[in-house]
Amino acid sequence: MGYKVDNVPIDSLLLNMFEASGMVFKIFFLTIIMSIPLGFIVAFARRSRFKIINIPTRIYQLVFRGTPLMLQLYFFMYGPHYLFNFSFGRFNACIIAFVVNYAAYFGEIFRGGIAAIPKGQYEAAKVLGYNKFQTFMRIVLPQVIKHVIPATGNEFMTLVKDTSLAQVISVAEIFNVATNATSRYFSTVPLIVAGIFYLVMNTVVELSFKMAEKKLNYYNS
Repeated sequence: MGYKVDNVPIDSLLLNMFEASGMVFKIFFLTIIMSIPLGFIVAFARRSRFKIINIPTRIYQLVFRGTPLMLQLYFFMYGPHYLFNFSFGRFNACIIAFVVNYAAYFGEIFRGGIAAIPKGQYEAAKVLGYNKFQTFMRIVLPQVIKHVIPATGNEFMTLVKDTSLAQVISVAEIFNVATNATSRYFSTVPLIVAGIFYLVMNTVVELSFKMAEKKLNYYNS
């Protein structure tokens, strides 16, 4: 017999939650890998002087920052079926919704970071013979990263918690396991355990970003 708390078999619960953590990590890392590059594209599109680029980007950000992620998950899960008679599948729909949602937020964060760089630095880079790409990669980007670290860290922590929303389209992650166990055993213990899992993951995220901030302290603006 395994150890039980409030009639909940803790060993079995922990095993299920560790397995479900794999899905949380998949959602988290795939979202980060794809939404950050897309966020930079969004940031540059927002800064474009061409309205044909700028205005659609503003509308995209307004839609995805102004509507609930849960609604977006439902849309990408069921919308294509009703509109075009095909489906992305649960996991793919989940990733698409997370990526386009977080890219909208990252785009605004990065746009603010780029805007914070003084124009004099661009002019100095031009005098030194740097082209636009070299200027961005060698001078602008390191400073932008320093500026956006706190806001980006907040988004990373929010993303860890938002993975729980994947359960609305039946993607099995930690919160899904916890709610099922809560219904099965009529106990709040699984929810408490799930909360501890999320807290531990976000603690790792916070410590990682604090280390990154310390390493970037040599950039002063």
